[in-house]
Amino acid sequence: MKLWDKGFSTDKKIDLFTVGNDRELDLILAKYDVIGNIAHAKMLHKIGLLSNEEIKDLVNELESILKTIENGTFTIEDSFEDVHSKVEFLLTEKLGDTGKKIHTARSRNDQVLVDVHLYLKDALTEINNEVDDLFDLLISLAEQYKNVLLPGYTHLQVAMPSSFGLWFSAYAETLIDDIYFLKAAYKIADQNPLGSAAGYGSSFPIDRDETTKLLNFETLKYNSVAAQMGRGKLEKAVSFALSSVASTLSKMSMDICLYMSQNFNFISFPDELTTGSSIMPHKKNPDVFELIRGKCNKLQALPFEFTLITNNLPSGYHRDLQLLKEGLIPSFSTLKSCLEMLTYSLKKIQINTTIVEDEKYMYLFSVEEVNKLVESGISFRDAYKIVGKNIEEGTFNPDKNIAHTHKGSIGNLCLNEIIEKKEAI
Repeated sequence: MKLWDKGFSTDKKIDLFTVGNDRELDLILAKYDVIGNIAHAKMLHKIGLLSNEEIKDLVNELESILKTIENGTFTIEDSFEDVHSKVEFLLTEKLGDTGKKIHTARSRNDQVLVDVHLYLKDALTEINNEVDDLFDLLISLAEQYKNVLLPGYTHLQVAMPSSFGLWFSAYAETLIDDIYFLKAAYKIADQNPLGSAAGYGSSFPIDRDETTKLLNFETLKYNSVAAQMGRGKLEKAVSFALSSVASTLSKMSMDICLYMSQNFNFISFPDELTTGSSIMPHKKNPDVFELIRGKCNKLQALPFEFTLITNNLPSGYHRDLQLLKEGLIPSFSTLKSCLEMLTYSLKKIQINTTIVEDEKYMYLFSVEEVNKLVESGISFRDAYKIVGKNIEEGTFNPDKNIAHTHKGSIGNLCLNEIIEKKEAI
């Protein structure tokens, strides 16, 4: 069944090519399509296009369809083009002419839009909740290990003292920047496009404020052309948010892979969180973190994919936009699994508390020695030369008892301030 069926058949190859995997993806959107149908039907009743009996029958049947979606028995067979045609078929099969009225004052274009907007509001909230869990864990680990020193590196060369508290809380605060993107994407999704029809509105006196209220949108996407142009722009905004989170997870996973290696030996994980080698019995491979890194790097390509699909499209609907769902919907499950796995694994992280006792980390404290000379009255440049000469001559013997006090330093992590910043979003 096709909503645009005019009584003639389309070539089967054309059907297969144009539908693609829409049916599979539409199963995820089905819940939102029914919710949108219910709101649309109630609005049609309010403006007098559906009778009291018709709205009662339509809502009852739509709620029955929603139950099949929730219990996993709803299907979209190959004979249907998408979820919209399947839902309308079920309504018509059960209610006859009443079912045929559901598409009044609406196009498949704004049906898809409202489905995607509703889906993204829920999906972004789920990701935000997972980010919250990871943030809380990182802050907890930062507090737990705030006094354990960790070598800091620049250019992959031993640089200056850091700490596990500084490392964990660095990623916690970075997640706040990612949440800004998630909140911005949610704000864009929280606009009701229903009623824009094919992109140019309707001659029916529809009440768009009513559907905005019923669907719990913050506001309307008022201009019908703007609503249609939002398809693609919304997905791109969401892709930047997902990419931002993914970049944080990828970088942290890379750190973990380095820190787990025998050359670093900063951290480890229980055997059950690592994998082995088919030939080398000593191996404990960080496969989980390598896969998080790889999956998240792949997610960071999403904004470019969406840009290339949409960047030369004029206003109005184009079938190219269908391709956005193929990248958008699976990206949420991918990122969610990466967040869950990183949080699960970090709960069992094992920290090496004696790292800086190794002689190769002696030069971590060279700047500390320079600063002590400066505090005694020597100019910074002369102090730098003195310590440099001591290192060259092999007489450098640093004091490893350091005291950093400024905000955001080893000795003043500002964990409460970071928490307050996040809570203020």
